[in-house]
Amino acid sequence: QVQLVESGGGLVQAGGSLRLSCTASGSTFSSLGMGWFRQAPGKEREFVATIGARELYTSYGDSVKGRFTISRYNAENTVYLESNNLKPEDTAVYYCAARKRGLSGSRPSQYDYWGQGTQVTVSS
Repeated sequence: QVQLVESGGGLVQAGGSLRLSCTASGSTFSSLGMGWFRQAPGKEREFVATIGARELYTSYGDSVKGRFTISRYNAENTVYLESNNLKPEDTAVYYCAARKRGLSGSRPSQYDYWGQGTQVTVSS
């Protein structure tokens, strides 16, 4: 089993920045593919970013390309999501996810473990 704990969410004004963190325990973090997703009220879960186990491949959802950056620090079992130039439409609960296959992935069904989520609210 893998446990994921997100942190770093909060309230920020439009144009501001936040760095979300997700720390994993219970497995060899360096072997896991990792992803960030978000879900706004009344909407489906949306792909934000993903990174492979070997950090060789990253991918982003169209709505965040150029503004968000995913990275991982295997020595601390942590994946980060640096979000810049935030917009009100970025408001959502952000979830960290891990997949046993070390590949990246953009679909929620590809992931085996999920965190509880952290709320990000962007005011206009």
